[in-house]
Amino acid sequence: MGDELLVWLASAATILIVVLYEVIQRWRHQDRPGVLARSAHAGLREDWFRSISDQAGSEIIAVQTLRNSMMTATLTATTATLGLMGSVTLAASQLHVTFAPGTSPWAAMSPRLVMELLLMSALFTALACSTIAVRYFNHASFICAMPVGSQARQQWLPVGIAHVRQAGVLYSWGLRALLMVAPLVVSIVHPLLGPLASLGLVLVLFNMDRVHHHDDPSPVKLASGSRG
Repeated sequence: MGDELLVWLASAATILIVVLYEVIQRWRHQDRPGVLARSAHAGLREDWFRSISDQAGSEIIAVQTLRNSMMTATLTATTATLGLMGSVTLAASQLHVTFAPGTSPWAAMSPRLVMELLLMSALFTALACSTIAVRYFNHASFICAMPVGSQARQQWLPVGIAHVRQAGVLYSWGLRALLMVAPLVVSIVHPLLGPLASLGLVLVLFNMDRVHHHDDPSPVKLASGSRG
């Protein structure tokens, strides 16, 4: 009984560590929106769309840029799809027994099963967010392909700005959901190592969420400077 309780606590800690981090980041976003990279990047995409809409002859470059973003989101969606198919295949037999008619799913619920369900949920979230991001990037590319200065371009400009911003936000959440797979898989293999994996993920997310200023001696700047 003690070992089972320890596994439950470790599994709960694996989830709560990431949830607590996201809650703190949400609070920081409301207090100081510019302190998060996801907010800064959303503004960057809006400014890019506005500036590209003022430069005649930039239609091809704009479409190519959005196509690259679309392919990146497509890769994330494809990875999530393959992972979801594999996890469903591995957990199908246990899910069939747990949710069979006449049986109580709560009685057969285990930390491993909960983590498997959360794993499939994370993969589905990554798939859904990335797929919708592709849709928004696709619609924005049609707007960018319109001639700069044309009436249609000016008419659809607010929609394009909103689509580019929303596509980036959805891609960000899809990527975060895909990264969440790591601690979930670790928790399934060895529940006691799940919290450590979540702490590692939080460190990765913290570095992703930082806004790297020009005077910030971050690893990104140092790496780019070393190549020069």
